[in-house]
Amino acid sequence: MKKVVAVLMGGPSSEREISLKSGRAVYEALLDSKYQPVAIDVVDEWEEALSRVKPSVAFIALHGKFGEDGTVQSILEDIRMPYTGSGVKASRLAIDKIASRKIFEKYEIPVPEYAIIKKPSHKFNEKSIGFPMVVKPSLQGSSIGLTIIDDKSQINKAMDLAFVFDENIIVEKFIKGDELTVGILDEKPLPVIKIVPNRKFYDFKAKYLSGKTEYLVPAPIGPSDYKKAQGFALAAHKALGCRDFSRVDMILGEDGRIRVLEVNSIPGLTATSLLPKSASVMGFNFRDLCVKIIELAFKNALSKKI
Repeated sequence: MKKVVAVLMGGPSSEREISLKSGRAVYEALLDSKYQPVAIDVVDEWEEALSRVKPSVAFIALHGKFGEDGTVQSILEDIRMPYTGSGVKASRLAIDKIASRKIFEKYEIPVPEYAIIKKPSHKFNEKSIGFPMVVKPSLQGSSIGLTIIDDKSQINKAMDLAFVFDENIIVEKFIKGDELTVGILDEKPLPVIKIVPNRKFYDFKAKYLSGKTEYLVPAPIGPSDYKKAQGFALAAHKALGCRDFSRVDMILGEDGRIRVLEVNSIPGLTATSLLPKSASVMGFNFRDLCVKIIELAFKNALSKKI
């Protein structure tokens, strides 16, 4: 008899629709595997549904708050349910751009120059950042609430948008250069991807509308930069205490320096998402990637890491 896998998707965050896409993709991939997937939309009474299903493991395909901030992980730990991906503490750190930045700095992982602003303040030292700059909420993904601004007249509007999604926001220096991302699987870096958006920057539309972005894997960058990108990605993953898999976003600036932007503890999980793209270069098709992630979750359960 196949072991049952509860694929948790949807949820209450602003990234619900993206999560549903990830969850459906994982569910469909697992239909042709040694596991029996059951899709559970994390809305009202989802815990009762989980109890009825009695799965052997929960595959978390939730993005944003509740899914990536340690909340669902804590609930699953309380009922002793093995689950995929990072634990409670690492999840909380990864989704919090302010907390994670401070840890990156502690471990000498390079990040862009930035300032932290707490609602309702709009004050910070503009000269320390310079234009153009990026304004974004601390606890959001998928570029939600993010604005790139070119002059002082745009600051208040950009901050007001970011404050809609979080009481703490980050203003950081916009670094012109190559956007890179590196997946981590089983504590090893995957091939580097270069992201080439057909828009001004890699925003929500560039990420999720077909044809808006080109992805080059392996990234056509120099061997030294390639190795550095993989090294910084693994260092950032480990610094936050993440486990099994993640995706680390960074910029290779025109000045030749790499800066880490963030770690995604539950990156997009469709067959065309970035982590699966890089895993495919290493011989993992999407089904095999999902199975590998489940097997790592069982390994964690056996070693009592949950």
